[in-house]
Amino acid sequence: MWEITAIDTHRAGGDDAQKDFYRKGRWSVMAIVCISRGSASGGKMLADALAKKFGYREIGREDILKRATKFGVSEEELKHVLVEPPTFWERASHKRARYLAYFRFALCEEVKEGKVIYHGNAGHLLLPPEVPALRIRLVAPLEFRQRMLIEREGMNAEDALEYILKVDEQRRRWTKFLYGADPLDPLLYDLVINLHQLGLDGAVDVASAALERPEFKITEEAKKVISDHHLACKVEIAILNNKKTTGLDVKAEAKDGVVYLSGKLRSANQVENVLEVAKAVEGVVDVNREKLDAPPVLV
Repeated sequence: MWEITAIDTHRAGGDDAQKDFYRKGRWSVMAIVCISRGSASGGKMLADALAKKFGYREIGREDILKRATKFGVSEEELKHVLVEPPTFWERASHKRARYLAYFRFALCEEVKEGKVIYHGNAGHLLLPPEVPALRIRLVAPLEFRQRMLIEREGMNAEDALEYILKVDEQRRRWTKFLYGADPLDPLLYDLVINLHQLGLDGAVDVASAALERPEFKITEEAKKVISDHHLACKVEIAILNNKKTTGLDVKAEAKDGVVYLSGKLRSANQVENVLEVAKAVEGVVDVNREKLDAPPVLV
């Protein structure tokens, strides 16, 4: 039977010899783990245990928010915007695009060297699908989750249940609205772990076995994909932050320093402004505008 404190610290963390084995032996390879979970489902506990076992860094949403403040937005404002229900986004889509670009950029900076475990907002969707991150969905019995909140937050059972249902629904609506994806869809993940029978010890064992697979090794090619995505984020941020182009719905992709822009603009002048801003971003070698549309000029 599962317990909230079911992590066996010897097995999950290992002794010094075991940790040296992982840090210096085959686990000198780089990997990225993204853990998705409902509220109070044990996601941070799993992340902490895996990080301790393999000598990886463990980061959460707060770490990404802190890094994203380099763009002059407070952590509180970023956090507020990232958890608001869709009706807010509909009233401020340009702010949504800007803050999401900040968040993606900050996440790329955190994970680009590998050896990191992220638990938080939609990490499995924010990274490009070409990045071979191990994407885990962790689920837990409702009673387990209630007990987590009772012990951690001092809630009673009724309030804990209400909180879980409310936050789960908000997160589901948020993910569907922003990405057109249902976070409960198992096809979004490489691994879905149910704590009901396994407990946290078992979850660590299953996740560890998956991480040994060569498919999740961060190769030089994978690092290049992350670097390209990082550059694309920089270009989108530059476009969103420039007074000539702010509010324009332009998407960027990058490969080998070449940036590919797409979007529908209202005029040729807007197109020229977007190209000017994109070309000025450090690291951009060339800009492809084939999918950047604007109405033809009438003469």
